[in-house]
Amino acid sequence: VQLVESGGGLVQSGGSLRLSCAASGSIFSDNAMSWYRQAPGKQRELVATITSGGTRNYADSVKGRFTISRDNARNTVYLRMNSLKPEDTAVYYCNLGGYGYWGSWSPGDYWGQGTQVSVSS
Repeated sequence: VQLVESGGGLVQSGGSLRLSCAASGSIFSDNAMSWYRQAPGKQRELVATITSGGTRNYADSVKGRFTISRDNARNTVYLRMNSLKPEDTAVYYCNLGGYGYWGSWSPGDYWGQGTQVSVSS
């Protein structure tokens, strides 16, 4: 399985971006997908999850601003990010195969290469 992210870039505070993560292979629709991010000098943090059935959860820091969605026909998961803040600056990674529940979520074995999101003030 390969995961390829795209859509990162530099945006001003208050702007929007949409990240995409395309998966190869045939296991996409059966698995939960997640987005993580890692800012310089910080640990990787879970941003959003979507189960195979479409249940979504978000970190408090992005709730109301970010939306995770999936298109099983395209083997792609998206992260729509609105009202971006400088503190959203990070490398964003998608992950396939995670499990658990919010607060006790474990990542799956497959990671994308990451895409840089930079938000200027």
